Amino acid sequence: MTLLCFTWALQQISLKAISDQISPMLMVALRSLVAAVLLAGLMAWRGERLERPRFGAGAAVGTLFAIEFLLVAEALRLTAAAHVVVFLYTAPLFAVLGLHLLRPEERLVRGQWVGVALAFGGTALAFLGGHGTGPSAGPSTSSSLLGDALALLGGAAWGATTITIRSTSLSQAPATETLLYQLLGAVVWLLPAVWITGQAHFEPTLQVWAHLGFHSVVVSFASFLTWFWLMRKYLASRLGVFSFLTPMLGVLLGAWLLKESLTPAFLAGSALVLAGIVLASRAAKVAR
Repeated sequence: MTLLCFTWALQQISLKAISDQISPMLMVALRSLVAAVLLAGLMAWRGERLERPRFGAGAAVGTLFAIEFLLVAEALRLTAAAHVVVFLYTAPLFAVLGLHLLRPEERLVRGQWVGVALAFGGTALAFLGGHGTGPSAGPSTSSSLLGDALALLGGAAWGATTITIRSTSLSQAPATETLLYQLLGAVVWLLPAVWITGQAHFEPTLQVWAHLGFHSVVVSFASFLTWFWLMRKYLASRLGVFSFLTPMLGVLLGAWLLKESLTPAFLAGSALVLAGIVLASRAAKVAR
């Protein structure tokens, strides 16, 4: 999970850093296409296939996945990458709260509630007071706020995806099948969106190809496959709370690679995030 958190934080930085040569939406669509081909090859080698009874649930998660990254791509055009990664990773809150209502085995205990509250409060503090006026401070306040709102909606879409997977027949599906539905959804919905919104700009430079390779093989293929495997092995509430590391890493990487500034508020928020993760994890072990 630590390695996944680092990878997912870096993907937002990468999308933002290369956005003048390839639009984030086109990058996500192309990486999904490449990863879908790789995954289909892996499934064929294993003798796996898409199961008809799961087509409906698969279409639902594919659409939610596409909505999430459509919102993320637009958010990255309007606000800083660190803002996007912080708001996007409110997804575990949406997921654990939804699963708390739908699945008895996923109900949160008191200590976990406190940990989730601390982690979310720390994330909010790190975001709201954690960015100064550095070289990459970015767009106007109004544009930034719109981007923040889109990223938050992206987090809600990701949370809804998790809930759908855990609450439908996909909970019993192989990780490869679940991921393929989502990659296909991204291709089907985002490629037309690229054309409709006029974001088909692509410069075939070495940098672009390197970023595309990272996104296709490492992010969309390896990391997402690992995530869905973990979701079938561990409770989503544990994984979700632990993934609060991602926004903290995202802001750190933004400061290092995109020259976004850090403030004392960010450091305080980071401490709260870590405290929340530790508290919620320990409470989960005690409860179960």
